Amino acid sequence: MTDSLTSSKPAQASETFANSNPQAKSQFIEPVVLIRRIALGIAIATWMVMAIGSATRVMNAGLACPDWPLCYGSVLPAEQMNLQVFLEWFHRLVASTVGFATIVLFGASWYFRQSLPKWLPWATSGSLSLVVFQGILGGLTVTQLLRFDIVTAHLGTGLLFFSSLLAIATSLTSQTISDQTRTSPKIAWLGLTAAVLIYLQSILGALVASQWALHQCFATQDMCIVLNAHLIGVIPATLASVALVVTVLLTKAIAPVLRFVGSLAGLLVIAQVAIGYATYKLHLQVEPLTIAHQATGSALLGTLVCFAVLAFRLTKKATSPSQTEQNQAQPAIR
Repeated sequence: MTDSLTSSKPAQASETFANSNPQAKSQFIEPVVLIRRIALGIAIATWMVMAIGSATRVMNAGLACPDWPLCYGSVLPAEQMNLQVFLEWFHRLVASTVGFATIVLFGASWYFRQSLPKWLPWATSGSLSLVVFQGILGGLTVTQLLRFDIVTAHLGTGLLFFSSLLAIATSLTSQTISDQTRTSPKIAWLGLTAAVLIYLQSILGALVASQWALHQCFATQDMCIVLNAHLIGVIPATLASVALVVTVLLTKAIAPVLRFVGSLAGLLVIAQVAIGYATYKLHLQVEPLTIAHQATGSALLGTLVCFAVLAFRLTKKATSPSQTEQNQAQPAIR
């Protein structure tokens, strides 16, 4: 009898500890945290896919694998492997991984839908639709021999998919921000405007790249209209981004996270303009600069998307009736 009582004490103690320790009580990661991490991871991988795709185009490796989805009829073309084949093969490998990971994100969001915001499963469904369409365009890029409109649509869809993942991850992250933070709606709309203009400018850049407009304009004076459209598009996109950064820096009452993301956007704008100018002056002769130009532009777009989502979430929280009542009641309580 004494032995049974003695042996039950450790079990009771461990049960008490588990009930008092939330981490011990919850053995699995929360669905919101899980979805946020998956979405963010896929977004980072997508950014890498776009950078590798830029390297593939710059190195003239877009048709290094003449067939699709395999490469020379195999999963790993060891006999034909060289730098160009490796770039195209690796681009497809990472893109396929992103596609499968998006299916996991889609399935997890619907499986845990009772514990997630109602909009989230539908948002991941949209992301899955984009990545499927992106895969189709990737195949057409090869079968249609790098037709410029398909190549442009391929990058444009990739940027939309990238932005959707960051919007999902940021929307879930912003739930941890203090409800007492106030944000002006003007800043949120300014951030969205800058993101849209950067996206449109990226599409113009894709047209320049897919038609080799810079090379043709300098060599034969052809395609200069496309190049000039991209150069003119720099002005509104840059002005909107600079206006956002200046507004953020001059606004004293702004959430620290918005100040940080806005400052990061400012650094990316400076880097993008400098890299773009160097790329133009060097006539696309330095491949790493061309790749960095596209990668920095994608990073700038993603940063502005995150800023806009955070700003709109904070604007909604600041204008909610319950928050207003709470702020009015606090002085009386004190």
